[in-house]
Amino acid sequence: MRSFMHMLPETTSEEELLGLVDRLNNDPEIHGILVQLPLPAGLDARRVTNAIAPEKDVDGLGEVNAGRLAVNLPGIVPCTPLGCLLLLRDQLGDMTGLHAVVIGCSNLVGKPLALMLLAEGCTVSIAHIHTRDTAAVAREADILVVATGCRELVRKDWVKPGATVIDVGITRTTTPDGKSRLVGDVAFDEVATVAGRITPVPGGVGPMTIACLLSNTLAAARLQIEGKLP
Repeated sequence: MRSFMHMLPETTSEEELLGLVDRLNNDPEIHGILVQLPLPAGLDARRVTNAIAPEKDVDGLGEVNAGRLAVNLPGIVPCTPLGCLLLLRDQLGDMTGLHAVVIGCSNLVGKPLALMLLAEGCTVSIAHIHTRDTAAVAREADILVVATGCRELVRKDWVKPGATVIDVGITRTTTPDGKSRLVGDVAFDEVATVAGRITPVPGGVGPMTIACLLSNTLAAARLQIEGKLP
């Protein structure tokens, strides 16, 4: 693979950014396009993301690919949820009938992952900021996926013994001695004492996201060259 990075100044207008996306859409040498989010204030991320040709949308965030996922049709799916799903398949195999709880309902992770888990045969619950007793919902989970951006939200008493826990969150914090470290949405040390399986932060979902981006890029190239997804 060859990669091409376009580092634009913060003063770039939306029309200039859309013009670049259009040029990349029409460049036969480019098979995948990813717009790094978040965008600077004043730029409409939804409009820019949807400007990417669906067959080159390697982040899987455009409305066409999101819609195909919603109705269980082949398409390019978001990298982070795909990475979570591959981890779960590797560790659990057949997930039919398992209760999966996803805490967080973003378009980036929570919603697409819930759809993917439904397709795997799971019973799926989604908890979010308006859920009345998130801890009680979490305790019902055979599979618990947390993607909120709230540092160490999930504690030991939120987790059913033996549950599989996927921590998508990542927050940079400062330790009492002044050093910087990354933590997830799950209090790892205490939850690890009850969970059957748990992903660390860093080193868990992050590398899977990158691997899935590469996989999506290859799939996008095959779609454009051969007319089909692998």
